[in-house]
Amino acid sequence: MAKLNRCPARPTGLIDVILDTDAYNEIDDQFAIAYLLRAPEKCRIRAFCAAPFFNSRSTGDVDGMERSYQELKKILKLAKAEEYIPLTYRGSGFLKDEKTPIESDAAKKIVEIAQEYTAEKPLYVVAIGAITNVASALLLDPSIAEKIVIVWLGGHAQHWPKNDEFNLKGDIAAARIVFSSKAPLVQLPCMGVVDQLRTSKPELIHWLRGKNELSDYLCDNTIEAAESYAKGKPWTRVIWDISTIVWLLDEKCEMMLEKKIPLSMPQYSMEHSISQDNDDICYIWHINRDKVFEDLFHRLTAN
Repeated sequence: MAKLNRCPARPTGLIDVILDTDAYNEIDDQFAIAYLLRAPEKCRIRAFCAAPFFNSRSTGDVDGMERSYQELKKILKLAKAEEYIPLTYRGSGFLKDEKTPIESDAAKKIVEIAQEYTAEKPLYVVAIGAITNVASALLLDPSIAEKIVIVWLGGHAQHWPKNDEFNLKGDIAAARIVFSSKAPLVQLPCMGVVDQLRTSKPELIHWLRGKNELSDYLCDNTIEAAESYAKGKPWTRVIWDISTIVWLLDEKCEMMLEKKIPLSMPQYSMEHSISQDNDDICYIWHINRDKVFEDLFHRLTAN
């Protein structure tokens, strides 16, 4: 197969977005959900999808998806955005292989919505967890690859020694399906790039506490999580899921920088696999941390 240029341009004007999230896994998905909700001038939200995860906060991948579904609804209520609850869909557990989709409500909804779009006017599918639901959607209907742009927080930077990132290793089969598809792809690598998006207790308290119910929850939830392991010590907490929303909003490239680069095909060995023959994708390589948090805190606390 010939090498493809799958590096999309920054979106301009009003765009349509689906957010796929393992919202209960961590404390940063909640920030990304809230950030997206606070950008109505740029992003029209078509759906929220619950993604699977498995760690100490769940009893398995399906349980992680269900907890994420419930957390999504909780955030929407706190944000006084209950109108999106009917547009929130359950995903599935992890894929069993690279050929068999799981026909979850989320995967089917991604296909259904994507059919309304074109390569010239694409649907932006933003994923901030294991990319299971998006992979299932591509298996269910490969034609949607030409109608969507996938924006994924997953994998580590290509210069990082190992590619054993949580979203990636949770469902490597799904990541390989997405990376092998024809869909335009924006990759926001975790360690080595978007790990710059860290915040601290004093900063959270100063900018968020007491501003509104949602900002109080985001502030206190983050502090509680950090102090569960770092109480009495200095700490910062990474809020990297917001980077996907930054890419959607940052038309002038003031908050992050990107380049076209051959993709690193996910491997079950967790090694990087980079070849000049691989498709070119949009790869984020630099974050202006302070500009990102300035915009985030302003949006979260604006009346």
